[in-house]
Amino acid sequence: MTLETLDPDAADVAEFDPAVLDALSATDYRFKVWGGDWCIDCQRQLPAFGAALAAAGVTDDRIEDFPVTKGPNGKEGEGVEEYGIELIPTVVVETAEGQEVARFVEEADGSIAEFLARELEGVEVGA
Repeated sequence: MTLETLDPDAADVAEFDPAVLDALSATDYRFKVWGGDWCIDCQRQLPAFGAALAAAGVTDDRIEDFPVTKGPNGKEGEGVEEYGIELIPTVVVETAEGQEVARFVEEADGSIAEFLARELEGVEVGA
């Protein structure tokens, strides 16, 4: 991974709600993460998310990270325009087929893992 802030912090696996971990590990979701190691919000939120993904058993091949820089006209980096990234961190969850099923943007309610778990409840993959 190229985003150092996504490296799992030293969170205790027991701290995570099993339902959250189950939601993150369900099916074959792909996690696309936009952030910047320079970004205060990313520094605050991404390490715990990285730890939750690790605790859920999500393998590195299912996580793509996209470093974002500040440009004269806003955020710049791979996939920024294609995915409409304006705020970071942003996490997009897709099915193995590339269908977006959930999105966390910067200051949504709760932790990234908790927010995405709520969004993924009831998602019918392949429907």
